[in-house]
Amino acid sequence: MATTYLTRTPGSAGSTTKGTFSFWVKRGVITSDMYLWTNFANSTNWSAIGINNVDQVYFYAESGGSAVANLKTNRVFRDPSAWYHIVVALDSTDGTADDRVKIYINRVQETSFVQRTNPSSSADLGISEAVPMEIGRYGGGSAYFDGSMANVEFVDGTALTPAYFGSTDSTTGIWTPQAASTISSYGTNGFKLKMDTATPGADTSGNTNTFTVGGGTPTLTQGNPDNNYACMNPLFAGDNSAITYSNGNLKTTATSEGQKNAVSTIGVSSGKWYCEMVSRNGNNYPGFGIMDSQSILQTSILYLGSSVDSYCMFQDGNYYTNGSAVSTGTTWGVGSIMGISIDLNSATKTIKFYKNGAEEHSATIATPANDYVFAVSHNTNGTITEMNFGEGFFGTTAAGTNADGNGQGLFAYAVPSGYYALNTKNLEAYG
Repeated sequence: MATTYLTRTPGSAGSTTKGTFSFWVKRGVITSDMYLWTNFANSTNWSAIGINNVDQVYFYAESGGSAVANLKTNRVFRDPSAWYHIVVALDSTDGTADDRVKIYINRVQETSFVQRTNPSSSADLGISEAVPMEIGRYGGGSAYFDGSMANVEFVDGTALTPAYFGSTDSTTGIWTPQAASTISSYGTNGFKLKMDTATPGADTSGNTNTFTVGGGTPTLTQGNPDNNYACMNPLFAGDNSAITYSNGNLKTTATSEGQKNAVSTIGVSSGKWYCEMVSRNGNNYPGFGIMDSQSILQTSILYLGSSVDSYCMFQDGNYYTNGSAVSTGTTWGVGSIMGISIDLNSATKTIKFYKNGAEEHSATIATPANDYVFAVSHNTNGTITEMNFGEGFFGTTAAGTNADGNGQGLFAYAVPSGYYALNTKNLEAYG
């Protein structure tokens, strides 16, 4: 469970009526209440932006125990594979009540709300007070944000549109952060946190409104809105009720006995790709490999490698496909870093397995009917696996310093020549 957050207490108040917040977020745990930002004086005087336990984005402000503003989107946002750009523009002095709080997701303004309580004219929104301002949790110390954040900004005193924070990439057509800021002033308590250095709370807006880290050490990853890495998919149609996801959906833990699988968010039908996996518990036969994205394993609770379109190496060293086993002669245990590469470009498609950097087994695979997704298999309660698609860590432990041939990713062992980390930049170049 995430417990890290950023905090700062301003020395003086800024605007009480106008401001703009911009967040780039990639969700981890879904259907769980989590706060992106709070300005917290006490339990009856606070303001917040967050995503609730039914996956709606909201802005809420409370004064003296009564709601000043309360807006929740009708749409839900539960894609764990994507980066969302969330902008909340506030101006309680606006003459049109419905324009006093504007919520944008990926530059599109939300106009349908399941809950809409607009602030009264010139209401104090509690957005820039001389009280603790926190990013990543409720000010009282709960509902921590689980996932990744980048380019978190607050413009104190001005209501802006998403165009000040993002732009459309001319090559990919994807909405991404502005390369250079066009904001002339961030105001008294405004800030810009890139979150891409060893000091994620550093303010790069031109102000000196730096945040400090609380609740532990945050994990700094390679992924960002410009380059999205694969992770494991909690929306997989298999027996996901028996798996919990954490650490940015890269850690999977089985919560019951019986076979269950987890798969990556990105599938591939061409290219040459590499990732790593580590087991974190005893000899209970975890496995890892690939499967067709539309395999029968989507709906049937069978082990990875039991179908003709899935391939898996288990902890005991047996390699399975179509229910048939071949002994590789290589077993692996807790802490062994296992690698896997797939070649979908050559006339003969292959899968290779590695143990602590050394190739242990190679096999021919079929041309995928759809896409192949990387997968892990869990057999018993408590099975834990952690994947690294190049984000640079296993759990909260740095994976290593080995990048692929395109300079992408951080892996524990050297990436085989010609193979690449599974992210959007590499997909564009080599997929």
